[in-house]
Amino acid sequence: MYFNLLGFLTVLLVYSCAGSPPNFILLFADDLGFGDLGCYGHPTSLTPNLDRLAAGGLRFTDFYCTSPVCSPSRASLLTGRYQTRSGIYPGVLYPGSVGGLPLNETTIAEVLKPLGYATAAVGKWHLGVGPNGTFLPTKQGFDQYLGIPYSHDMGPCHNLTCFPPDVKCFGLCDVGTVSVPLMRNDVIKQQPVNFLDLERAYSDFATGFITAAARNGKPFFLYYPSHHTHYPQYAGPGAAGQSLRGRFGDALLEFDNTIGSLLATLEKTGVINNTLVFFTADNGPELMRMSRGGNAGLLKCGKGTTYEGGMREPAIAFWPGTITPGVTHEMASTLDVLPTIASLAGAKLPQVQLDGVDMTEILIKHGQSKRETMMFYPTDPKEQYGLFALRLGKYKAHFYTRGATHSGTTPDKDCPVFAVLTAHDPPLIFDLEADPSENYPLPLMGRPDIRDLLERIKVVKQQFEASMVFGESQIAKGNDPLLEPCCSPQCSPKPSCCRC
Repeated sequence: MYFNLLGFLTVLLVYSCAGSPPNFILLFADDLGFGDLGCYGHPTSLTPNLDRLAAGGLRFTDFYCTSPVCSPSRASLLTGRYQTRSGIYPGVLYPGSVGGLPLNETTIAEVLKPLGYATAAVGKWHLGVGPNGTFLPTKQGFDQYLGIPYSHDMGPCHNLTCFPPDVKCFGLCDVGTVSVPLMRNDVIKQQPVNFLDLERAYSDFATGFITAAARNGKPFFLYYPSHHTHYPQYAGPGAAGQSLRGRFGDALLEFDNTIGSLLATLEKTGVINNTLVFFTADNGPELMRMSRGGNAGLLKCGKGTTYEGGMREPAIAFWPGTITPGVTHEMASTLDVLPTIASLAGAKLPQVQLDGVDMTEILIKHGQSKRETMMFYPTDPKEQYGLFALRLGKYKAHFYTRGATHSGTTPDKDCPVFAVLTAHDPPLIFDLEADPSENYPLPLMGRPDIRDLLERIKVVKQQFEASMVFGESQIAKGNDPLLEPCCSPQCSPKPSCCRC
């Protein structure tokens, strides 16, 4: 009762200071590692605006996504529920996927809409297109959308320009499918997309949305899941060749420049002190791309794995006058974003099983987290295996380990795909405060305290798995080439004719 009252008083304080419902901007980077930002220690990344957010806001050291790949991670962010509940598994959705984020799932946008919020999404959706755009953002609570509805490598790119004046994209990307489209709401505006102009279009759309909402006196929610820094990297004239980190650094800088434009618009419209800006990323770096694939810092492995490098992410919360600058070592997750926004906005929570908790105490008072555990599912979760790993407090137990193609090329033998599925009984247990790199499993012999810890972990695991009801797999519904977005639906031969 005390904690509920405390939470109510905290929200009341926020409202009384702001005088109106807060605005929310949710920034979501793609394939960005724990060690990729300047404010997280990278020596050559040029990210002045993200560094500004970190210096003036709250930087997290122990923040997690829920999956080491794109689609399931995004589903959890927007719904506050593990991807296993919504059915966004195994792997990711494709241009012709029959399934998508089920419409009976409630997104952050749908939580805020009853309170009169203007809502917009810009960038990489990757939660399905479906027949007649069934699963697009405008069907999931967003008033407006501009973006590529899936990963920008999910179409042929070998003849597309990724850097000026005419530097072709690195690699082939996906062949045998339609070229990547740019969509406005549910209408294709351009196919293939012009990468050199894409970020400018996103920035103009996002700043225009903020300006219109502020002018109309409406609270707003802007969701910007960026394509940066996913392969193939790209950047327009404003960022190309401007960083010290090559193509990856240029792409990251372009994303950072857009963040700068958003902040400038918040200041110009006078709403910066009433806006929570929250930044994080969907999963760890794609180490198989080597210097083009990001950096997990001191964490083990990267994308595709349930090691720390695959699922621990940079995260920053910025709200001038409300969040005091600092660093928190409290555990938090993308799952917690929906409950937190709902709490701050005074919105009702969805009447379903949520896996997230309210982070308001961490944000406003640098207080303790309500989150005691974090669950780690692989890219292809199965009920017969259950959790691959579980974090309880500062300890993490691995029940299964496996490498991934995405984390190839590193010298660590545990990271590549050749590190096959291995069961651990008893599980490997690491103290993440003393050993965040997961190098030194704690011994059970002669350590009754670790044996007691293991028993507690087993109980938590059993209770969680008993409560988990796997939703119908949306990805297992398969693909239909006729569902691939095409601006000339009647053209021939497909997919090459889909151009406009």
